[in-house]
Amino acid sequence: MRIGSRCLPLLAALGLASCGSGGDRVPDLAGVPMLGGAQIVVKIRSCDPGANASCAFQLVVVNHRFRTSQAFLDAQRRRLRELGWTGAYAPNGDEHAVDSPGGRLHLIYATPDGDLIGIDFGWIKRRRAIALALSHAIFAHTPTLSMLVQFGSS
Repeated sequence: MRIGSRCLPLLAALGLASCGSGGDRVPDLAGVPMLGGAQIVVKIRSCDPGANASCAFQLVVVNHRFRTSQAFLDAQRRRLRELGWTGAYAPNGDEHAVDSPGGRLHLIYATPDGDLIGIDFGWIKRRRAIALALSHAIFAHTPTLSMLVQFGSS
């Protein structure tokens, strides 16, 4: 079964959940360069209600133009570098992180197995819908990336 067949409506419904008030700062996903053929299959907005309230997006992105998730990740990394995104701190060795030119956005991304390892060991937190979609992608052999888009330091 491929992501996007029978499980897509359920994942989409789970992924559209949002939180916070209308006043939360939300990163603009249009600022994240996606490779041609990439499709967001799950998008979850998660918010920090603290004094500097802001939100982030947890994404599952598929791209059938690639044979593997690793090939997709390598091409995405090259594209981000070409556009001036610079390397940044990633929470663990299975993830990659970059900051946009000017530092407005911070992007953490990984292959499904990379993020699922981090989830299983408690190194990172992702919503259940994200973990399910990543698991389905592995079993369906779908070229997929997990992405976390949040505000950068500036």
